[in-house]
Amino acid sequence: MYKYETHCHTSPVSKCGKASVENTVCFYKQLGYDGIFITNHFLDGNINPEARVLPYCDQIDYYFSDYEEAAKIGSDIGIKVFQGVELSYKGTDFLIYGLEKEWYKAHPEILEMKKTEELPYLMEAGAFVIQAHPYREAHYIDHIRLFPRSVHGVEVINSNQTWESNEMADLYAAKYGFLKTAGSDNHWGSNIFEKLKEKGYRTEIAGMCSDTEINSVEDYISAVRNGSLHVCLVDMNGEITIRR
Repeated sequence: MYKYETHCHTSPVSKCGKASVENTVCFYKQLGYDGIFITNHFLDGNINPEARVLPYCDQIDYYFSDYEEAAKIGSDIGIKVFQGVELSYKGTDFLIYGLEKEWYKAHPEILEMKKTEELPYLMEAGAFVIQAHPYREAHYIDHIRLFPRSVHGVEVINSNQTWESNEMADLYAAKYGFLKTAGSDNHWGSNIFEKLKEKGYRTEIAGMCSDTEINSVEDYISAVRNGSLHVCLVDMNGEITIRR
């Protein structure tokens, strides 16, 4: 069975990323993954501050540099690397799949939009939009925000969250009929299992699995839509547990 990481961060692009691109890509290869999405924090979120002094198009080049490095490493060692984006609004985050770097370069206006405007705008342009960890609680989050009219789906398992918040996300997705995804929200590369244990969370990482190989972002979006990708957990030996 093929397995895929849909949500991870790398250094230096994500300020909160604690692992290099190489460490992260090699970790997933060693764990038997077939592909990963690099979903670093975008310009509206926790991006490395050194990018903020650059002109807009240079910021976009910087933002995608970790993905481009990851794709090269992945090609060399035999693991697929796909492009994603994580948008943010005061701790409320959205995973965006399906738009290329040149699209972002051509649309600086998105930084001036409210999320209730920006997300539908992205969707009209062909983006696949997932609200990440919708019930996350943290000291920097004033309150939980839900966007039921502006997303295609919900991340129902996020390894970096409490199980209660994941259960609430699953109930929310079921009630609204949303598509369901899962990801580890990995900021630590090969140290993720150790960090999850320190936090008192389950020492499994989340992702999506399938009997069919995914070869592009478009394949991924289609597979989530048609139900051929399944939410799963992966232990430190690479063993899969499918969550129905």
